[in-house]
Amino acid sequence: MNTIKLGALALIVAGLLGLGYGGFSYTERSQPVKLGPIALTVDETHSVNVPVWAGLGAILLGAVLLVFGSKR
Repeated sequence: MNTIKLGALALIVAGLLGLGYGGFSYTERSQPVKLGPIALTVDETHSVNVPVWAGLGAILLGAVLLVFGSKR
């Protein structure tokens, strides 16, 4: 299996995951205040939404690469 087919399959899987989950979230930890031995930490949760068009575009691009990528 060559790299083009692997990349095409990765795009298809990423597009399906984007459509299935609709987004992802991550937590960012910061330390805004430190007074001597006392330190305050803040956890912020950020969410990123994956648009439907991006998921469909990744699937379509992966399918096109899978079909036409190996023809020379």
